[in-house]
Amino acid sequence: MKFLIIIPAHNEEDNLPFTLDSLQQQSFEDFKVVIVNDGSTDQTSEVIRKYTDSDSRFETVNLEKSAHQPGSKVVSAFKNGLKTQNKDDFDIICKFDADIILNENYLSEIEKAFANNPKYGLVGGLLYVEKDEKWVYEGNSNKHHVRGPMKAYRKECFEAMGGLRETLGWDNIDAILLENLGWKEIVLPQLQVKLIKVKGADYTIKPADYYGRYFYFLGLNRFLTYVAAAKEAMKLKSPSFLFQIIGSYEKCKSQNLELKISKYEQEIINKQRWNMFKKKWFKI
Repeated sequence: MKFLIIIPAHNEEDNLPFTLDSLQQQSFEDFKVVIVNDGSTDQTSEVIRKYTDSDSRFETVNLEKSAHQPGSKVVSAFKNGLKTQNKDDFDIICKFDADIILNENYLSEIEKAFANNPKYGLVGGLLYVEKDEKWVYEGNSNKHHVRGPMKAYRKECFEAMGGLRETLGWDNIDAILLENLGWKEIVLPQLQVKLIKVKGADYTIKPADYYGRYFYFLGLNRFLTYVAAAKEAMKLKSPSFLFQIIGSYEKCKSQNLELKISKYEQEIINKQRWNMFKKKWFKI
């Protein structure tokens, strides 16, 4: 199987070498890497050039500077890289971040999982961050969800679900849609992916506003949004946080902001979330 790996990069001069070095050190070598330089103002382009000049598997795409918005910017950059390639030449399509470090057997284990399991549609490892000079499990989501920094899709699955959506919540939307189509999302816990920096640190959006917008662009109805908002507020023991999330969500609804998912896909997502709610709270 052959991999197409697309890496959006914005001002990643310090982190990108670790990611690209870890790819060059992979035991599995049949891959192409497209680094999308998304309007970087630092030395990212010079870093990329060192690899494209010495390794024919590495290519680059240069984009103009765009607004840094959670979700949409990174997927837009990914799509710009994807359209430079012929998908028919590849079996596995990956969206990787520019600040991760992969074990040398990462691609070989991913390839083996896809080859041995025809219904696997999305495969990845677990995300680890550095804390007190040790690499520990990030723990921001359940261990059965492949996080955004290291997505690997079977090409047929990727195409069946319509690719990635330029919206906040894209990395949850993909998992729900592919599962509805009969594909499986699989995490290989033995594959530890090191995340060099903390996600979201460079976003200007406030946490409550983030959650409100996230629930809106995920297509959740009011009931499920309010339940999810209450869950987040309970974590902080802050009633005001609940109302701030709801306010952000309702503002999006009043503005009728465009969703990147169809009505049918919204129904799929709400049904999945409702089933999760019933299973957790009513054991049905």
